[in-house]
Amino acid sequence: MFDLKLVESFYNKIDSKIKYIKKKINRPLTLSEKILYLHSSSEISDFARGEDYVEFNPDRVAMQDATAQMALLQFIMANKNQVAVPSTVHADHLIQAKNNSSEDLNVALDVNSEVYDFLSSVCSKYGIGFWKPGAGIIHQVILENYAFPGAMMIGTDSHTVNAGGLGMIAIGVGGADAVDVMVGMPWELKFPKLIGVELKGSLSGWAAAKDIILKLAGILTVKGGTGHIIEYFGEGAESLSCTGKGTICNMGAEVGATTSTFGYDKSMREYLISTGRKSVADMADKFSHHLNGDPEVYKNPKKYFDQVISIDLDVLEPYINGPFTPDRATPISKMAKEIIENKWPKNVEVGLIGSCTNSSYEDISRASSIAKQAIDKKLTVKSKFTITPGSEMVRYTIEKDGLIDIFNNIGASVFANACGPCIGQWARSGSEEEKENTIVHSFNRNFAKRADGNPKTHAFVASPEIVTALALSGDLSFNPIKDYLVNNNGEKIKLDVPKGYELPPNGFDVKDQGFQNFDLVNNDVNIKVSNNSSRLQLLKPFSKWDGNDLIQLSLLIKAKGKCTTDHISMAGPWLKFRGHLDNISNNLLLGATNSFNNKVNFVKNQITGLYDETPSVARYYKNNNISSIIIGDENYGEGSSREHAAMEPRHMNVKVVIVKSFARIHETNLKKQGVLALTFNDKNDYNKVLEDDKLSILGLKKFKPSEKLTCEIFHSDGTKDIIKVNHTYNNNQIEWFKAGSALNLIANKYD
Repeated sequence: MFDLKLVESFYNKIDSKIKYIKKKINRPLTLSEKILYLHSSSEISDFARGEDYVEFNPDRVAMQDATAQMALLQFIMANKNQVAVPSTVHADHLIQAKNNSSEDLNVALDVNSEVYDFLSSVCSKYGIGFWKPGAGIIHQVILENYAFPGAMMIGTDSHTVNAGGLGMIAIGVGGADAVDVMVGMPWELKFPKLIGVELKGSLSGWAAAKDIILKLAGILTVKGGTGHIIEYFGEGAESLSCTGKGTICNMGAEVGATTSTFGYDKSMREYLISTGRKSVADMADKFSHHLNGDPEVYKNPKKYFDQVISIDLDVLEPYINGPFTPDRATPISKMAKEIIENKWPKNVEVGLIGSCTNSSYEDISRASSIAKQAIDKKLTVKSKFTITPGSEMVRYTIEKDGLIDIFNNIGASVFANACGPCIGQWARSGSEEEKENTIVHSFNRNFAKRADGNPKTHAFVASPEIVTALALSGDLSFNPIKDYLVNNNGEKIKLDVPKGYELPPNGFDVKDQGFQNFDLVNNDVNIKVSNNSSRLQLLKPFSKWDGNDLIQLSLLIKAKGKCTTDHISMAGPWLKFRGHLDNISNNLLLGATNSFNNKVNFVKNQITGLYDETPSVARYYKNNNISSIIIGDENYGEGSSREHAAMEPRHMNVKVVIVKSFARIHETNLKKQGVLALTFNDKNDYNKVLEDDKLSILGLKKFKPSEKLTCEIFHSDGTKDIIKVNHTYNNNQIEWFKAGSALNLIANKYD
């Protein structure tokens, strides 16, 4: 256990703190509220959900290597000698999946050495723990080593929420938020609303924990959880494994939820013990009543949650979600019909399991039980098949227990303990041909081009068990509950229900977890960044607001439809530039659709009158000192927490983003970087913006919380429209805007 003193300190104070909170609030509390109030640095009161901004003191910070580069570059600018809270960096995003784990890891160590050396040196200088390449995916490593019931953490990745499987409030943020906490400042969040999900019954047959969140995604949609914490409760919640709970919380990011969590129970205790943290489990046992919502809450949930959803696990069937969006939820019994009606490619070319979402011992063992059937029943696997272990501890244990041998015997490829295909780090042969095809995976996101860069790849999300069965059949319409396969002898074969182990029967084992402990600060470390580097670039402060309204901004793009952070700042091959703001800005809005011509990456330069790639037009405006504006649609910035999607427009002289609605993290990221984040007061005003328009934002000299600003839209024919635009800035966030960024404000404060 790496931070036992932190855990002891937390539990030693929890009883007195809860008593104080109860006295102040004077009503029963949900688990989510208890954890939030326990970590509030604001004066305790009955905060208005969805309205009040509250300051919090998280227990720790975690950063993955792609986002850590920019987060640490920003931390360096804050002029601090060490981090104020326990923090870790995890080298998991930059390893490309191509051949196999050992080859791919060796290539990554070579091509990314500059970045790894930079991260390691910064960690050493400021007292940050460093998990080396190959150690595992950040969220799985956090669950195995750091997460504990009742705690709060933030991480520079949207799937930080995975730690909710161990009863935490874990929230994905941008790097600037992480810097706030690492320099010792409170972290600000609008107090979330609450969705209570009651789970009845228990899973059986082919249904898995993954199917719970796949079904819920269909209910809530990709933005239905925005501004909410999802809290699971009921007998069904208690019947799930700890890692199954993690799977559910992890993919809660795909419905826009701030985070998700479960109350402390037996499965969490068993997982803590199995991962070498019995002392933590013993402490949690003493305060288990504080690590669950109050009984009155669950007896009458509609009184205490803003929304209540009930799911009966006894009748839950497997789901397959997609393509192109994680909330298109189809029960497996209806999939064959959907395939015909939508003309989806039926042949499954690749099945992929693992990732941070589904790489537990339970997931792998249940999937291996199906793979074993293929061997025993003489079935030939019809699709390519890959496994991405979530951590070295899981990988080593499944190898020791013979599960990797089973997968190897059916021709599977085992990739490195890293993100790989889940984030576009997959060198898939033939993807450049952009042929229409279908893949099925147990990951979390399936946006167009997400996995392999091919916009015609139809990616479907399912449990590892279903993915394995579909790979055996090679047929997207295959339903293992009722359908038969034909083996090599011509016999009709029906697959048995998958079986697995919640925890390894012989315990977890590992030789080298890959952890480099830098708890002791070494300020003598010299951090060098070459001026000639294409991967790393020291940051310069953004310019502060000049005190005037923003006049006659040129329209860069009016984006139409889905515009996720993948559309704004693509991952895949661009990950290598995450530490170099200028270079990565060359991917700005590459995936966004121009509403005026329905083309991707093709917008009009208002000065030359010519059409060009979006980042080229943006750079033209920047080089000619022309300020610009972005117009967007619903749920703009959905998906990843990557703050590059906010920093790039700022770097390219975009001053304002006006949309119908924002995804939470992206809106905050824009605010942090000094970009004015606004929404249409009337969503129909989106239609008033024309291709050659220039826009002004008025009222900034009197910029106040809850007061609308005015936008003037100047048309090329000499007419104009005047509309109102909304914002969610509080007084502190307005100071971010005035200073030019939140980081500027921090640096000035600590200068």
